[in-house]
Amino acid sequence: MPTAAKVTKPRSLSLVWSVPFIALLFAGYLIFHELQSRGPTITITFESGDGLVAGRTVLQYKGMAVGTVDTLALSPDLSHVEVQVALQKSAKSLARQGSKFWILRPEIGFEGVRGLDTLISGPTLQVTPGVGPFQKRFEGLPRAPLEGSELGYHYLLRVDQLGSLKPGSPVLYRQVKVGEVTKTKLAPDATSVLVKILINSPYDKLVRSDTVFWNASGIDMKVGLLGAKIQTDSLESILAGGIMFATPDEDDQLAGLAPANTEFPLHTELDEDWLEWKPTIPLQ
Repeated sequence: MPTAAKVTKPRSLSLVWSVPFIALLFAGYLIFHELQSRGPTITITFESGDGLVAGRTVLQYKGMAVGTVDTLALSPDLSHVEVQVALQKSAKSLARQGSKFWILRPEIGFEGVRGLDTLISGPTLQVTPGVGPFQKRFEGLPRAPLEGSELGYHYLLRVDQLGSLKPGSPVLYRQVKVGEVTKTKLAPDATSVLVKILINSPYDKLVRSDTVFWNASGIDMKVGLLGAKIQTDSLESILAGGIMFATPDEDDQLAGLAPANTEFPLHTELDEDWLEWKPTIPLQ
């Protein structure tokens, strides 16, 4: 009598092996979702990357995180830091010609106290979008731009010692902020310091060929026979350094407008006669 064939049912896939398979599928989904939501990577150069952390520092626009710092590296000539930022796909339009990027840190100024939340979270990158074509490389600003700072003119000031001036220090006219220091460097012959300033439009009309600039930082104390005289400038100029300027109005005649990049001496002391100048200059 023939022996009956023994039928063996195939073993079902063990539940233990299904767990890593499901995990692999989930990881693949996360990677796919990340690639789908990831936008372009842009490069922003700053003089210093102090406080920025790859993988943690975020780029914000209107209070929302729209990108993350990928990497930080020194430039080939060691003059600045190159920060690569991965944008979200929805934020691609922020990378345009004319866009302005800066690092938000705690600041005290005429505009009030800004960036206090960064004391805990660390610095963040901020952006104001431009209107030009897509762009991948940008030069970061030393601080938040002035309102309307896309209009204005740069001028050069020459001084023997820099003192407390630095990028972001205010430029004042009658103690009203009308511009700021954008860059400082040694003169080509190393005998003085060149301070580059931006005067925001329409206040560039105040800068004439005979305008005088002086360093308004800190407190000036003079002692004479009649006692001591203390002169102080604005709180912001004391904290951050500052520059003031005035334009003469002799015989009600105004000198011509100073062309962009005109160089002026930066005086270290105030002549009180400068404060008496009150030229009528239409700003419209």
